[in-house]
Amino acid sequence: MLSAYAAPFNAIAAKAGDSRPRALIRRSLLPCRIQRPGVGRVDRPVRNIADDASQSSDRKILSRTSGACPSVADDSQRQRTCTLLLTLLVCLLLAYCTKPEFNNIDISGADYARDFALTDASGARRMLADYRGRVVVLFFGYTHCPDVCPTTLTQLAQARRLLGPDAGRVQVLFVTLDPERDTAQLLARYAPAFDPSFVGLTGTQPQIEAAAREFKVFFQKVTGPTSDSYTLDHSSGSFVFDPQGRIRLYLPDRAQPDQIAADLKRLLG
Repeated sequence: MLSAYAAPFNAIAAKAGDSRPRALIRRSLLPCRIQRPGVGRVDRPVRNIADDASQSSDRKILSRTSGACPSVADDSQRQRTCTLLLTLLVCLLLAYCTKPEFNNIDISGADYARDFALTDASGARRMLADYRGRVVVLFFGYTHCPDVCPTTLTQLAQARRLLGPDAGRVQVLFVTLDPERDTAQLLARYAPAFDPSFVGLTGTQPQIEAAAREFKVFFQKVTGPTSDSYTLDHSSGSFVFDPQGRIRLYLPDRAQPDQIAADLKRLLG
């Protein structure tokens, strides 16, 4: 049977000048056959080298890709950890290094203590806008107060003097909670007794109550031995506005003059 295949190949080889043994030529050109025991001859297809190269390249790419994924994930995790640690460090440094801007209580942006409408000793209507350009300190009390009112006004007068040339840019207002006894004439003498620049404000009972509500000031009459010897329980803090008329600070009655002066100076810029 092989001789049937040999003749054409012998002719081709002779024409091409191929001097190899004809049997070798036949073996290299004939399909490969596998002989298995008890089984007829089976043709084994010739391997496609291009396909092998492509599959090998794909395996290498997959190998590189699968090996890179954990590395990218690890890098991403490390970056997140570093960012978190850096953020915590910055927060700790800010908490350690940043000092409060004011000595007293900062209430900037409060939704109360926005304005008032009262009258001074001359009967002129006064509002917060009348003192624009100055730092305003507003204190609620009454002239018959035995302790906290004179103490607070004394501290405010001392703080104002500590400001030196800037004292003229600070206005202290004393609002009476007792319009029944604190007449305009009495206020005209009482407030300036602590500092000539201090101004006393009054109004009708409804006006005083409206101002107290706006500033969340508590006050209540406490009866005495006679009808006109009563006292008032009342809130004892002061409110501070900046030169633009914005509420900024609350001064408790224990605030010291030097601390008050330092806060007022900051607001003056």
